[in-house]
Amino acid sequence: MNKFTIKACPLCGGTHLERALTCVDHYATGEMFHLCRCRDCGFLFTQDFPVEAEIGRYYETPDYISHSDTKKGAMNSVYHWVRNYMLGSKARLVAREAHRKEGRLLDIGTGTGYFADAMQRRGWQVEAVEKSAQARAFAKEHFNLEVRPDTALKDFAPGSFDVITLWHVMEHLEHLNEVWETLNSLLTDKGVLIVAVPNCSSFDAQKYGAYWAAYDVPRHLWHFTPGTIQQFGSKHGFIMAERHPMPFDAFYVSMLTEKHMRHSCTFLRGMITGTLAWFSALVKKERSSSMIYVFRKKN
Repeated sequence: MNKFTIKACPLCGGTHLERALTCVDHYATGEMFHLCRCRDCGFLFTQDFPVEAEIGRYYETPDYISHSDTKKGAMNSVYHWVRNYMLGSKARLVAREAHRKEGRLLDIGTGTGYFADAMQRRGWQVEAVEKSAQARAFAKEHFNLEVRPDTALKDFAPGSFDVITLWHVMEHLEHLNEVWETLNSLLTDKGVLIVAVPNCSSFDAQKYGAYWAAYDVPRHLWHFTPGTIQQFGSKHGFIMAERHPMPFDAFYVSMLTEKHMRHSCTFLRGMITGTLAWFSALVKKERSSSMIYVFRKKN
């Protein structure tokens, strides 16, 4: 397997890297991957991950929910219930942050197309891109969405979109700095970038350590905190305007983590940790399992 070894921090360029955790791929292969941290800026990332041409096989499992849409089992049922609730919440967030009820929207990593479909039905002009051919086919069959492959990003003209969304996608993208540059180019001057990612400084991440399901190696390459993603935005011409917690994520992530740890009563244990994480995020939203970040271009 060809691997990508990071020798300098993609955030600050520092070369003082240290091994922080060793995590297991619980979905596809059972392989172990090391997480490294930059001692200069604190950014955490997966080291020696498969190169882009080979990482596809790590997604090829019916359990990978965002591509397969499986409803099998209690945890995936929870995922679907939360997703249906969040679709409306996300749509309202977009309208509020963009100060408009319709416009041109690009959804990157659209998966099976639920969000893109929801926004199109609300009157938005939607373009959607997705790497997985299986997920694109699902979106076409169920929503009649013409989802483009991820290579189509280069085909859009600068300033094409009022809103760009990445819902739990940024952590998957190999060419991280190039992506940020592309996002800045594709947005209008008053456009809004909305990014949702897991938060590796969250209550549940601290509780579970290397077992935390949202490390999800090697599919998740980058592991953000509110501080490090703000630094990425600033580096590429953005100002972080808002931060919103995603407290529901803690329930699903905790249940999945308990399953990986092979504990009994995974549903109940996950619900208990999810509840504790919920209250922790109420006290301090930066402790939420996942966060939504709203970026605007610097003037």
